[in-house]
Amino acid sequence: MNLQMDERIADRYHSDSQRIRVITENWVSNNIFCPYCGRPYIRQFENNRPVADFYCPECLEEYELKSKHSSIYNKVADGAYSTMIERIESINNPNFFFMQYNKGNLRVKDFVMVPKYFFVPEVIEKRKPLADTAKRAGWTGCNILLKKIPQEGKIYIVKDEIEQPVGKVVEKVEKVGFIKQYQLDARGWILDILNCINQIDGNEFTLGQMYEFEQMLAVKYPKNKHIKAKIRQQLQILRDKDIIAFRGNGRYLKRFVL
Repeated sequence: MNLQMDERIADRYHSDSQRIRVITENWVSNNIFCPYCGRPYIRQFENNRPVADFYCPECLEEYELKSKHSSIYNKVADGAYSTMIERIESINNPNFFFMQYNKGNLRVKDFVMVPKYFFVPEVIEKRKPLADTAKRAGWTGCNILLKKIPQEGKIYIVKDEIEQPVGKVVEKVEKVGFIKQYQLDARGWILDILNCINQIDGNEFTLGQMYEFEQMLAVKYPKNKHIKAKIRQQLQILRDKDIIAFRGNGRYLKRFVL
């Protein structure tokens, strides 16, 4: 994998946004394998496709690319808010690639894939509508809040300019793939519990520490009157899928290697 992007590919473009779009898409086409099946190269869709930018001809997974020269770990701008929410609720959204590059030398710093089943409405932030004086007055965009996506859903392909082994990437994607079988509400619970676990320092945690999140979860799920039982249920699911391990006496071990 060559982490250096080729700016010559965009010589005929004048707009900075068009240039970086062409440069980053060209780099992905020439360097990125499919994180689901490991196929060496993915393909680019025709221009102006409304849903995705790339696809794998082997397993047919689709990907949308978002790139920034600044940090990608807080939020990244996306398209129309209503469209994004509709896609999430219908599970019609593609997987996402998030790229952070060095603006000075156009080298890829971080490249992360987030599987589509890690997206829930909570991670989509509604932006203010465009002003009445704008060409698209009233149009409302959105931001993807990557900080709200569990670490297990951020699959590094490049981390700090270091390429990650293909086999390890595919293995991590496979390990969290069980989440896609759940409906939106159930997925939300699993992702919330993962976020709670990730807030606890160290590789070990206790059931008592998880119960400290009871009030926060009760506010989010006011109809659920058995929050502690729900926490235990989700921990059992994560244990069965080898994301965590039960050590006995209410103690757990984090097993997912980031």
